[in-house]
Amino acid sequence: MRVTVIGCSGSFPGPESPASGYLVEAEGFSLLLDIGNGTVGSLQRFHDVLDIDAICITHLHPDHCLDLTVYWIARVYCPFGRAPQIPVYGPNGTAEHMAKAYELEPNPDMGVAFDFRTFPPDPFRLGPFRITTALMNHPVEAYGLRIEHGGRVLAYSGDTGESDALVELARGADLFLCEAAFVEGRENPPDMHLTGRTAGEHAARAGAGHLVLTHLLPWNDPAVTLAEAKMSGFTGTIELAQVGTVYDL
Repeated sequence: MRVTVIGCSGSFPGPESPASGYLVEAEGFSLLLDIGNGTVGSLQRFHDVLDIDAICITHLHPDHCLDLTVYWIARVYCPFGRAPQIPVYGPNGTAEHMAKAYELEPNPDMGVAFDFRTFPPDPFRLGPFRITTALMNHPVEAYGLRIEHGGRVLAYSGDTGESDALVELARGADLFLCEAAFVEGRENPPDMHLTGRTAGEHAARAGAGHLVLTHLLPWNDPAVTLAEAKMSGFTGTIELAQVGTVYDL
């Protein structure tokens, strides 16, 4: 698997990154994990914007899904001809939510470009990938994802507060993209996001190999988030997500 960071800013785009988006490739198949605001622009720096085979949306907050509306334009109105319909997996109501965001009808309007599917309860195949989902600890229906291919494992937290389910989802992951939106010492709302420290603790419990801290809020100092993670007890590699970074698993 090859993983490219397309966007890693939390809650809203920052000066150096759009919101959440990650490109996962294997065997010629291209999968987007989240498509938050600004990610379609960033994607064009690294990949053919129409050469996407599927999308998984972890939850329906704008920083994880809103650019699906402009991606619909790209796929439907491309002057070289309409791009093929692709599957879009997400929580319950994804089709209706996204159509409403762009003042369309789910079908046939948005359905011309996207075949909306609700995440199944059991692991499923998507192209060459085996994908397992788990509900995360967030104010809306939100999922973490475990993506397996060729004996390698990518885990992606999406958005979550502290969660035993996340530990199991990331068990033995080669690469763990874990949100760290909050910093220690503030009155952080419960059951919403992790800090660098708690992200590191989850990675340690899961036995992950490589932790990449993401969903970094623009008003936080990323060096503080990284320092917190390094004090968590996790002994593997830790780094901050950056747009354009590529991980070959």
